[in-house]
Amino acid sequence: MAAPHELDRYRDFLARTQGLSFTDYEALWRWSISELDAFWLSLWDFFELHSDTPFGDALSEDRMPGARWFAGATLNHAARVLRHADAAAAAGRPAILWATEAMLARGERAELSWPELRAQVGALAASLQRLGVQRGDRVVAYLPNIPHTVVAFLACASLGAIWSVCSPDMGPVAVLDRFRQIEPKVLIAVDGYTYAGQAVDRMDTLAEVLGQLPSVEHVLLLPWLDAGVDEQRLAAPLRPAYRFDALAGGDEHLDPLPLPFEHPLWIVYSSGTTGLPKPIVHGHGGIVLEALKLQVLHGDLRPEDRFHWYSSTGWIMWNCQVNALLAGASICLFDGSPGGPREAPDWGTLWRFAALTRASFVGAGAAFYASCLKAGVRPQQQGDLSALRGVGSTGSPLADECYDWIWQQLPAVDGAPIWISCIAGGTDFAGAFLGGLPGAPVRRGQMQCRCLGAAVQAYGEPDAQGRGQVLLDEVGELVCTRPMPSMPLFFWGDVDGRRYRESYFEMYRGPNGEGIWRHGDWLRITPEGGAIIYGRSDATINRHGIRMGTAELYRAVEALPEVLDSLVVDLEYLGRESYMPLFVVLREGLALDAALQQRLRQAIREALSARHVPNEVFQVSAIPRTLSGKKMELPVKKLLLGAAADTVFKRDAMANASCLAWFEDFAARRAERAEH
Repeated sequence: MAAPHELDRYRDFLARTQGLSFTDYEALWRWSISELDAFWLSLWDFFELHSDTPFGDALSEDRMPGARWFAGATLNHAARVLRHADAAAAAGRPAILWATEAMLARGERAELSWPELRAQVGALAASLQRLGVQRGDRVVAYLPNIPHTVVAFLACASLGAIWSVCSPDMGPVAVLDRFRQIEPKVLIAVDGYTYAGQAVDRMDTLAEVLGQLPSVEHVLLLPWLDAGVDEQRLAAPLRPAYRFDALAGGDEHLDPLPLPFEHPLWIVYSSGTTGLPKPIVHGHGGIVLEALKLQVLHGDLRPEDRFHWYSSTGWIMWNCQVNALLAGASICLFDGSPGGPREAPDWGTLWRFAALTRASFVGAGAAFYASCLKAGVRPQQQGDLSALRGVGSTGSPLADECYDWIWQQLPAVDGAPIWISCIAGGTDFAGAFLGGLPGAPVRRGQMQCRCLGAAVQAYGEPDAQGRGQVLLDEVGELVCTRPMPSMPLFFWGDVDGRRYRESYFEMYRGPNGEGIWRHGDWLRITPEGGAIIYGRSDATINRHGIRMGTAELYRAVEALPEVLDSLVVDLEYLGRESYMPLFVVLREGLALDAALQQRLRQAIREALSARHVPNEVFQVSAIPRTLSGKKMELPVKKLLLGAAADTVFKRDAMANASCLAWFEDFAARRAERAEH
């Protein structure tokens, strides 16, 4: 008999402790967004959080922006993680299972036990304190997706230092765009990394970055490519350098310090593709509560689970993966390419890793599943996946064909198709607005529900007072009408809060003039209570007055087996007809001939309308994407409307900047034709 879902346990808890009974999930959700104080206090009690100091209400100031949560309460993210160490170790559960590309190729994985995690975190925290790191100091990292990065993050959290990380595949400009804004005291880095079979040395990049970060007083180097690398190459007269392992393996030990609920935990960043990245500050308490709600109630995460979400450290899903430790679960970290070596693509890689680690949940960006489908991957031929009971997807809408592929190719669970949990949220609040609902039906193309505590609606165009009409079963702007504890505390350096307000609260106002969070996605709430995302609202197709999200067109185009990837932009010109080109990446060896062009146009005509058929279709080698895999629609649109490439693209913040040359040439040719 299957174990009860964690959401069911929570509902039983509400009935037992508060006498609350809900007929269905919709009723529970409505209570959670109308009674914010009672809901978030109930989560505090359900998850057995502890404060060393007394506090009263969950929400003492109910406004956006500027809500005040759990005033007077203290807790520490790292303390919540490490409280599981003794029980998990007694049960024989590891804290972290991990592998690199080379390890996986040999069929090897490694483990870090909970006692080892606690010891290394405590030792590194003590070492950082000895180096003068105090509460509020920024500690930045240039590290890959490995256990050492988790140790470093938890050590910083233990002290009350503020963590920020960039993936080592990010170039010096992107790193400096982020770290220069926050003036870090310590830098922790690797000497290089390996991706898709290619080793990349980063010592010269580190020297360049340090040369422009005068605030850095200490450097910790983790040898990763070369065990004999000399950390003193990064030292300066007033900036000593140390070996990471020496500081994380010391004999001193520091326990996590109690911190105010809203003490800053980390700084994460907007993509930075069209301007200087926004340094978004989240607090300890808000992240702990949102993560437990999302991972446990909506993700059905249990202590015995082994949780893997493929991510680089530069994507918020890395933070979300680490947050699974808050529930006492094991996390599975893979450092490398999900698609195998460049010279011999292999989309079975992550499935072999999942089998090797006995993962019970695997998550990835939607593009990963599409790549597996197109490559004809059969996951169960890669290894034993019998431990798997759920898969997750985010980053972009999951195509209907990918739902079918997952259900056909992954093992059934208790005789039923495996659970697919699609989530949508973002870096902005390190959580999800829309997510999974364990035990409920999964419908192709839909996220199952609006998450508890997330007052999400689809709004129509604002009126003169900034008020939007709630839409049901119609496409509108995704808004959140009530505050959540993981919303940003502030943007670093945004002294008067103007940049924060402009980012989310300019478009809509509530009935009393209060702020309404606008997320920037097109959303439809379905009659069944599910939700569909149609793409970014700032990258809309508006053809002849019919507004459409780009995700719908991508679903139609990428359903064709010849198409690996695509991007569309709608170029609107004052006084002229709009122009909508479609760019497609095809399977190796294929060419965009007249027959395929016709099939593409017909697929769009049938799925959307004749109005949404592109003016022209072009074959390209790659679609410009951010490091987290998002299609760069708006920068491409601005480029084709005449903006200079260097003003709209941050090449160091891209996964594939080399593909820009084609788009720059295309823009130049269009501009030249327009002049004549």
